[in-house]
Amino acid sequence: MRYEWIDEYLLGKQGVTKDLQKEWNWIRYQIGGKMFAAICRDDNDEPYYITFKLNPQDGYFWREQYDDIIPGYYMNKTHWNSVKANGDVPDDILRDLLDESYRLVIESFSKKKQKEITEGKKDE
Repeated sequence: MRYEWIDEYLLGKQGVTKDLQKEWNWIRYQIGGKMFAAICRDDNDEPYYITFKLNPQDGYFWREQYDDIIPGYYMNKTHWNSVKANGDVPDDILRDLLDESYRLVIESFSKKKQKEITEGKKDE
């Protein structure tokens, strides 16, 4: 995979956890139990797509800019997008897209839950 920095980068964000969805062979990155990014792997455990959430208009814009950005692989094609793991999307663009996905999912929570996530607190 060209984007070897992704795991460390995403796990460095506040409140992010990761797991392996065995049925799909995807490494999922979540905030508060909601996925915001995934590394999709093939039968040999090689990454082939990086999937993330965007606003529909942003997803459409970026798919028009890069052939290596496609509608979400095995996901809702309106809200999810995938980048080929060995594609030509510049690292800084992919970082920005992953940041946006993180922001979208964080903002889907209540203000109280956002604060718990960003401050690392658990429900009591």
